[in-house]
Amino acid sequence: MHRLDPAREHVLGLFRIVTGFLFACHGVKTIFGVLGAKAPAAVGQWPGWWAAAIQLVGGALICLGLGTRVAALISSGSMAYAYFTVHMPEALFPIQNGGEASAMFCWALLLLVFLGPGRFALDNVFATRTETASADSARRGPGARRAPILRHR
Repeated sequence: MHRLDPAREHVLGLFRIVTGFLFACHGVKTIFGVLGAKAPAAVGQWPGWWAAAIQLVGGALICLGLGTRVAALISSGSMAYAYFTVHMPEALFPIQNGGEASAMFCWALLLLVFLGPGRFALDNVFATRTETASADSARRGPGARRAPILRHR
């Protein structure tokens, strides 16, 4: 065990939050024409508006830690598509074709697919509640009824 291992899940959670936030910012920029954009993309325009929608929704879900692995997989795939269809035809290397952001997001998001959300994810809250409910059901046994909750006035 490496001495930094106890911080692994916390750092992974922070990595997910920052990556999701930055990814969502690209979607906000394109869809709403803010944050330095010249103009918003036309609604439904292929592929720009749809890529921005994936960036906005996927980035927000990743940032919050909701459905992180699925959102990261779809988002990573969209960045791979962007790199190979928009950037690579211009030149081979990302530094030459302006595709550094697409390549970095693609690989960073793919990392989240395999490593999961880390700490601070809303998925962890829901998983804990589900595990607790399952454990309670198992302890009571099949067909057992839940005891009523008594409240004092």
